[in-house]
Amino acid sequence: MTLRIRSTKEFGSALLYGALGIAGFVVATDYGFGTAGRMGPGYFPRVISGLLILVALVSLLRSLRRDADPIGPVNWKGLLLVTASVCLFGLMLTGAGLAVALTALLLVSALASDHFALSVRSLAALVALVAVCTLVFVKGLGVPMPLTGSWLSPLFGF
Repeated sequence: MTLRIRSTKEFGSALLYGALGIAGFVVATDYGFGTAGRMGPGYFPRVISGLLILVALVSLLRSLRRDADPIGPVNWKGLLLVTASVCLFGLMLTGAGLAVALTALLLVSALASDHFALSVRSLAALVALVAVCTLVFVKGLGVPMPLTGSWLSPLFGF
């Protein structure tokens, strides 16, 4: 019996999920695991990595069983803008603060869509999403992210 890849999309996804899952698992082995009741710093990364590996196995099996269309052209605009928005967020977070960095992330990544238009509705959604993320991550979960960064301190006298 010969195994034949019938869906290159599923097979590519399986490779990507598997590589990320294995890499995450290897990196997290240096951290303590803990228990479900008292999670250590390695608990969440290992669980997520394990789930990624499981998804990779399912995608691999699907690639062998299902016929699918071949991989189409790469959306370079979307790929570059979404990647740039994440990098921009990382660069701006400490200097500009969470609200400004999130706004930049959302606006730059929205430009990746052909359907994006700056309107009152989209600006209201942007403000709401920034407010919810700020409340959930900084206030609710206590993630140590600055609300305003050092770049804005001279402007507002913080």
